[in-house]
Amino acid sequence: MPRTPSEYIIHMLFDGGHHEEVRFSSIQDFQKWYSGELMPKASSDEFITVPLPKVNPGEYMVIRPSRLTAIRVEPVFSSSVERF
Repeated sequence: MPRTPSEYIIHMLFDGGHHEEVRFSSIQDFQKWYSGELMPKASSDEFITVPLPKVNPGEYMVIRPSRLTAIRVEPVFSSSVERF
């Protein structure tokens, strides 16, 4: 039986070497934000909001999508013990 991640950490690397982490509860939440907010404005210099649902549900971070150079999605498992 495959394990299910309890959350996903999204590592964002910006030009200039800045690094930010955002946590999403599910991969579907991340995909919804990615396809709805980030991809349509990928080359834009205008700010877009990045939700911070795991930190504070009403809090947001703003980024310039054109400055984002890489994204890494890391699944996080709440338990390191595998149960069969």
